[in-house]
Amino acid sequence: MRSMSTLTRADLADAINRKMGLSRAESLGLVESILGHMSDALAGGENVKISGFGTFLLRDKAQRIGRNPKTGVEVPITPRRVMTFRASQMLKDRVAKG
Repeated sequence: MRSMSTLTRADLADAINRKMGLSRAESLGLVESILGHMSDALAGGENVKISGFGTFLLRDKAQRIGRNPKTGVEVPITPRRVMTFRASQMLKDRVAKG
């Protein structure tokens, strides 16, 4: 059975602290800065590509008609922007190996 643990911001900062020798506060600041830049780019309509990891893509979805599965009533689904992630082939290969 595989473990269902989660990698957190603190874990990333701890890894930077161990490998680069930065203080914990500097490491956490670096992680926050990177995630902030990524969030700002996505909020501004840009895709984010991290070579060897994957690409965060934005897609605009048009308005469409949905149906309540319980009652069958049709309801309009408003247009919206969604984010998807497409893993790089390197990441896919690494995950497949375990």
